Amino acid sequence: MKKVQKGEYGYIHSQKIRRSVITFVLLLIPVVIFFIGLGIYHKRENMFTFVAIMGCLPGCRCAVGMIMMLLQKETDPEVYEKTRKAAGELPVLYDCVFTAYEKTTSVNALVLGQGCVIGYSSDPKTSPEYIEKHLTEILQGNNVKRTVKLFRDYRKFETRVKEMAAYEAAGDEKRKNEKAVDVLKAIAL
Repeated sequence: MKKVQKGEYGYIHSQKIRRSVITFVLLLIPVVIFFIGLGIYHKRENMFTFVAIMGCLPGCRCAVGMIMMLLQKETDPEVYEKTRKAAGELPVLYDCVFTAYEKTTSVNALVLGQGCVIGYSSDPKTSPEYIEKHLTEILQGNNVKRTVKLFRDYRKFETRVKEMAAYEAAGDEKRKNEKAVDVLKAIAL
């Protein structure tokens, strides 16, 4: 089975499964160590108990990441199909979760075009102004000049994507989009 990369459709779903399995295994190992020590010494006060307690730390750290992913909503397949068709050859990132200082924002799709990045979020708690400002600052800090616009209405988003796809540029713009894609992937959860 192919690993789903960050920014691809299905990333959140695959991460939920992957992180759950890893967390389970990392927490199972200390439990097994504890019971081995209990079986050998017939009491809790032994070195195996200490090793088991210390062995819980990586599992607990991994559990935090698992919980963060379990709280995220996956992109609706219908939104994915419509966006994929509307975007044509434009680069699209799906299932992005951006953590800023005050808020965590889930963005279903981000489309990169000539000088702009537009996104769609189905989450009603999303503050478009906040995430637009945050992403603009991050991109500018990485020498990528882009305007960012986030939509909560899918019809408006789809219309804008179709407009961008109609004016698709080649060559130098594609290189700039690649850099913007790399920056956005780096800051997504």
